[in-house]
Amino acid sequence: MTIQPAKLSDPAVRAFVAAVNAHDREAFLSLLTDDATMSDDGSDRDLGEWIDREIFSSNGHLDVDNESQGGRALIANYRNDTWGEMRTRWSFDVTEDGRISRFETGQA
Repeated sequence: MTIQPAKLSDPAVRAFVAAVNAHDREAFLSLLTDDATMSDDGSDRDLGEWIDREIFSSNGHLDVDNESQGGRALIANYRNDTWGEMRTRWSFDVTEDGRISRFETGQA
């Protein structure tokens, strides 16, 4: 059973999932620090290229199954037009002002 994005515990992660699912690049970017970084399956990636390819140009969508670590770690089914659907893990570093400085994802 999935957790509705509005019910996710951490406000920054909640907004991240909502922005991904709404395909709202502007809202997504506003959640990130200016120097935000990310990794996919353990390898650091270029954030701008990755989000364009894996989320926004390929209709990315997150269905969250589980959250832990105060809502900053997720297990979710992620799908996009490129790869289809896969079980993924997500973790987030959130600054004191509520912005995401790093996120990591990969297959779960």
